[in-house]
Amino acid sequence: MNFNTKTLIRRILPILVCGLLGYVYYYLIGCNNGCPIQSNPYASTIYGAVIGAILSFPSRDSKNNSKN
Repeated sequence: MNFNTKTLIRRILPILVCGLLGYVYYYLIGCNNGCPIQSNPYASTIYGAVIGAILSFPSRDSKNNSKN
């Protein structure tokens, strides 16, 4: 496999940024009484990173449009 640095940054950067935003959400807004995601810094960070991973992958439509 040939890894391109630009492609790697496009994949990793949104995951890191969204993970950081998940932690910031926990820190600023999170609750203390049993909210499953908001009360745990690890869960909110992982949840944010998963959302970033989902957003970092292109949709099928954008692949088809770039070929035309």
